[in-house]
Amino acid sequence: MNDAKLLRPVQAVGIIGYGAYVPRYRLPAAEVARVWTGGEGGLPIKEKAVAGIDEDVATMSIEATRNALARAGVSPDQIRAVWVGSESHPYAVKPTSTIVAEAIGAVPNVQAADWQFACKAGTEAMVAAIGLVGSGMAPYAMAIGMDIAQGRPGDALEYTAGAGGAAFILGRAEESLVKINAAYSYVTDTPDFWRRAHQRYPEHGQRFTGEPAYFAHITEAGKALMDAVGTTAADYQYAVFHQPNTKFPQRVAAMLGFKPEQTAAGLLVPVIGNTYAGAAIIGLTAILDVARPGDRILLVSFGSGAGSDAFDLEVTEAILDRRDRAPSTQAYIDRRTEIDYATYTRMRGKLLMK
Repeated sequence: MNDAKLLRPVQAVGIIGYGAYVPRYRLPAAEVARVWTGGEGGLPIKEKAVAGIDEDVATMSIEATRNALARAGVSPDQIRAVWVGSESHPYAVKPTSTIVAEAIGAVPNVQAADWQFACKAGTEAMVAAIGLVGSGMAPYAMAIGMDIAQGRPGDALEYTAGAGGAAFILGRAEESLVKINAAYSYVTDTPDFWRRAHQRYPEHGQRFTGEPAYFAHITEAGKALMDAVGTTAADYQYAVFHQPNTKFPQRVAAMLGFKPEQTAAGLLVPVIGNTYAGAAIIGLTAILDVARPGDRILLVSFGSGAGSDAFDLEVTEAILDRRDRAPSTQAYIDRRTEIDYATYTRMRGKLLMK
């Protein structure tokens, strides 16, 4: 691919702060199987994170954003954009982004918007933030990917769809923890997953979500980016891909030439589930918690509908001084309270009484 198709900012951009958030409640997959299949069948994950009664995309985004601010060391009033990508915004008509911007003290001189592109809404906001900062219009921009599980009771999604996500502050590359060397987006009209207005739960195309959707888009985006910058899998210490389950990211990694040890640090879906808009980028936060200066990372998201965003990232020396300013992603994973299916249905409003 000609590198002219890369998304190139006028000035170099990087991640200057990052933060994750995962709710403490965990629903074991075995508990879902107990209710719906009598405990029969294989389990796609170990457990998933469940948002509490008092949590939603706005409150979780605020927690992740505060962690990102702590690592960035910038004042909130210097941020000129707060963008929240999600499939589960708390309001149908009222932005989540204004709630987050107000809570962190970024108002009123800020651009705020909500983004939606299924599971790549978070990286969609990151690409836009690269453009805003890279054009010189803003010194800093915030991109967030956060979701709360949506899955019909008894559906396969109920095993894997979790809650959580991540926030990133983008700024000039010279002050970054992670330089963004290149970005590329690949999109087609592939309707593998959808939810119409007024529908409570999304629908999915079963196996159709794999071959023509997930695998095609991630491999095309990943190959195109690596071809353009002249790299192979061997040039990266880490890779992270969208995580709808445990098998898909491992399989697509092998298809692109990556070894299991290159993807292990960012593979979080077995213990927190698929966090939709945060599924790839929360994996990136786990990698940044352990990466060393000079490490190179390939990040490729996927969003149904369908598309992928790919990024070539390089860790800088600044990571050593600033990552311990906020809780690690693993700390959120370790902080867990197990719940049963009845508690889960009450917390997530799945039992309707009329």
